[in-house]
Amino acid sequence: MGYCSGRCTLIFICGMQLVCVLERQIFDFLGYQWAPILANFVHIIIVILGLFGTIQYRPRYITGYAVWLVLWVTWNVFVICFYLEAGDLSKETDLILTFNISMHRSWWMENGPGCTVTSVTPAPDWAPEDHRYITVSGCFLEYQYIEVAHSSLQIVLAVSVDHQPLLLVFLELFYFHADLVHTNGICG
Repeated sequence: MGYCSGRCTLIFICGMQLVCVLERQIFDFLGYQWAPILANFVHIIIVILGLFGTIQYRPRYITGYAVWLVLWVTWNVFVICFYLEAGDLSKETDLILTFNISMHRSWWMENGPGCTVTSVTPAPDWAPEDHRYITVSGCFLEYQYIEVAHSSLQIVLAVSVDHQPLLLVFLELFYFHADLVHTNGICG
C-alpha cells in the first residue's frame, strides 16, 4: 500500500467518524447524557486534529489521534457493557452517564422505533414533580440495543478490518519518519 492511498483512506475514515459521532452527539444531547456528550466532543476535536495531522504531515497529531483511538475504543466498550448490564453495571444508574445531575436516560428509550409512551397517573411519590412518569412498550428494538449499535459502529470505524485505520495511522507515521530520514540523509 502506498503512502498516498493510506493517507487518503485515513482521511476517508476520519470523515466517516466525524459524521457518525455528530449523529451520536445529537441524540446524546436530546437525552441529556453528559458523559457521552463530553466524550463525543473530545472525539470530534481529536479527529479534526488527526485530519489536520494527516493532511499537513504532523506526526505528533497523528500519534495523538492513534492514542485517542485506543481510549475511544475503551470508552465504547464500556458503553456497550453499561447498556448490556455486564458485571455490576446497571443502565438504571444515573451517576454514570449523567453525572447524577438529572434523571434523564437515552433519548431512544422513549423515541425508539415503534415505541408507545404512556403516562402513568398518579405518579409515585418518589418521582420528581418536573418529570413525567411513563411506561414504554411496543418497541421494535429496545433502546439499549440502539445504544450498543452506536458504540459498535464507533469501534468498527476505529479498528476496521477492511481499512485498518489504526494500522494506517502507524503506517502514516512510519512513512513520514522514513521519508524524513531519507530526505535529511540521516542513514547515510
